[in-house]
Amino acid sequence: MVYALLIVWSCTTILPVLWVLLNSFKSSQEILTNAFGVPHTFDFNNYIKLNHYGNINILRGFANSLIISGSVVVGVTFIGGLAAFILSRFQFAGKKAFNILFVICMLLPQFAVIIPNFIIIKEIGLNGTYLSVILPQIAGNLSFAIIMMTGFMASLPAELEEAAVMDGASIWKIYYRILLPLCIPIFATVSIMVFLWSYNELLMPLVYLPVRDMQPISVLLSYVSNSYGTDYGAMMAAITISIVPLLVLYLLSQETVIKGMTAGAVKG
Repeated sequence: MVYALLIVWSCTTILPVLWVLLNSFKSSQEILTNAFGVPHTFDFNNYIKLNHYGNINILRGFANSLIISGSVVVGVTFIGGLAAFILSRFQFAGKKAFNILFVICMLLPQFAVIIPNFIIIKEIGLNGTYLSVILPQIAGNLSFAIIMMTGFMASLPAELEEAAVMDGASIWKIYYRILLPLCIPIFATVSIMVFLWSYNELLMPLVYLPVRDMQPISVLLSYVSNSYGTDYGAMMAAITISIVPLLVLYLLSQETVIKGMTAGAVKG
């Protein structure tokens, strides 16, 4: 029964992706007449259109997405790792309040802070730069990263650090030489999740990056939908281009993601 339910659930996830992929090789007319069938001929014209219509530069959009998402991942893992180390290994006043605050921050919708963030970014002169998108995304993903990393680090035996202290290791050496190698699964999990969220982010780059050459792929694909509102083939090709890198990334790292998601779930 469990396997049957998992198969049904997998089909609800896989079939829509397969449907989009197949329709990306069809013309708009064929999509309307044969939406759920195999293409009569695999035509790549829809992908060619994306580079020949309008001012849309798909390759530039991919580069912008990698710059933004990569910077967000580096910032979140660096700051989140240090914060998780403190919360999982040290006792100090207000520790519980910080944990509650991180949970509350995860519950705040993005729409509630989009205007205050925009005003702050404009006042400090970062509007229209990559940092206008990178810094708010780092702040928005830190709560999730800290909670995940704290649970994982708390499950690691403290005896390793006690032995290092006896050998004269400093706090920084304990973190970088002992904890970090053991925390690779959770760091990889958090990095992949944050990368996916940042890669798919639409509202923030749309508001903070008015310059077309600096906008990520998610924003450029929204222009494709607007420009080709009736050209379903081009829309399907644009969706396929955006999801293929994510699928490849997850398939290559799925074992690490699963390990990191479950290793810190139970302590002791």
